[in-house]
Order: sequence, then C-alpha cells, then structure tokens
Amino acid sequence: MKVYICTDLEGPAMINTFAQTRDVTPEEKQRSEYFLTGEVNAAVDGILDFDSGAEVIVWDGHGGGGIDNRSFHKQAKLIARGPIAAPYYLDETFDAFMFVGQHAMMGDRGVLCHTYSSKSIEYYKINGIEMGEFGCRALMAGTMGVPTTFVTGDDVTLEEAQDLIPNIEGAVVKRALGRELAIHLSHEAACDLIREKARIACERTGGIEPYFFPGPYTQEIRVLEGLSIQGYLDRGAEFVDSRTVRRTSADISDLHI
Repeated sequence: MKVYICTDLEGPAMINTFAQTRDVTPEEKQRSEYFLTGEVNAAVDGILDFDSGAEVIVWDGHGGGGIDNRSFHKQAKLIARGPIAAPYYLDETFDAFMFVGQHAMMGDRGVLCHTYSSKSIEYYKINGIEMGEFGCRALMAGTMGVPTTFVTGDDVTLEEAQDLIPNIEGAVVKRALGRELAIHLSHEAACDLIREKARIACERTGGIEPYFFPGPYTQEIRVLEGLSIQGYLDRGAEFVDSRTVRRTSADISDLHI
C-alpha cells in the first residue's frame, strides 16, 4: 500500500491558540510540533498495522513547518518544508490520501479555523462550492483517482470532511468550544485513537470513492476587509470586485490550492 499524508499544525490535540503554531513563540511551537509529530507517527503505525510493507510519504503542510524532524517515524518518508507547489508530489500511484492535524475552513466554529491564511482569506470557492484546505486538496487528489480516506482534527473538521466524503474515516481529537478554545483528548489518547482509525481507514480504502467533479475549475478567492487583491491580479487572476478575484483552469493544480 502507498499512502500520502498531508499535515497541518492547527488540528492536533492540545493545540487551540494561534500562538502555539507560529514562530514568534518558539517554545510553544516546539511543543506543538511534538504533538503533531506524535499524531503523525500514530497514523503511520496504523497504516503499518494494516500493511507492514506500506510506503508512507508525509508532507509537512504547515506554512512555518510543523514536524519535529528529530522524532519523525523511522518507517515513513518526509517532504520537509521548502519551495513546493501543487500537486505536492502526490500522483496517481498512491492508494490513499490522508490528513493529520487538519483544521476547518474559515468560519465561526472550528478550532483555529481558517482557509489557507488566517490573516488574509475570507473564503475560497471552487465551481461555487466553498472549500478549505481539506476540500481543495481532496479534490486535487480526486482528479488523480486517489481517494481521501482519513482525517484527524476537531469535530468541525470531520463534519466538513463528511459533507464532501460522507463515509470518510475520522479521528476527532478535540471538540471545538470556540476559535481558540477546545476540549482535548490527552496526547496519548489522541495517538491511540488515530492509530486505530488509520488502520480502519486502510481496511476501508476500496469502499471510499475519490472526491471528484469534472473541470474546468473556477476558483473564487475573497480576501478579508482592508486587504489588497493586487498580488492575485499581477499573477493573472480576473477582477471580480475590490476584495474578490477569480481564475479558471482545466488543471486544478494551477489554482491556489
């Protein structure tokens, strides 16, 4: 079995403030990297419980990096932070696409919810469907025929994933009480849950369809009030209004995903 795991730093248990995910508070961020790496390693263990010979590729998808390279699983391989663009070396040879440490899209309920940038984006839409990082990248995988089978994070993240992929397997490691407040599982309990659910996701892979709808794909991006869209226009986006741009492509990886 060949599995691709996309990670983020806002979704693990014991993380519920933006300060914990940013380099301006290095001690806090190092603790967060410990929590994420433990959860990633647990997911790898779950995959290996299903197939001891599985190849697991992990992409550190957090903007400032979120994996503690010193304690990364010895039987997985890491795409560390660096210059990278969609499709992030994901291709049709993978059997499954998984998310560990994922957060919900920008809204009013999920822990640390945001869409790509917590400081600049109000929403992304693709062909009229509002999507966060989970939806955009699950669709990217779907264009290659790769099913998105597993996601970990808070309860809102799982609900968002199930709206697109009703039978996806998920591990809820915390329950949202607000954007920077949650009820958490312990790190150990979260890792135990993730390991078990990742194994189940592998067992169910053949019964989970890729998330897909045909292109061309039109992406609409709306920035937060007071911010400029000029950078998007300079890169070829179409003007919609003073806060909104649009771009269309037959290849979803050409968009901002």
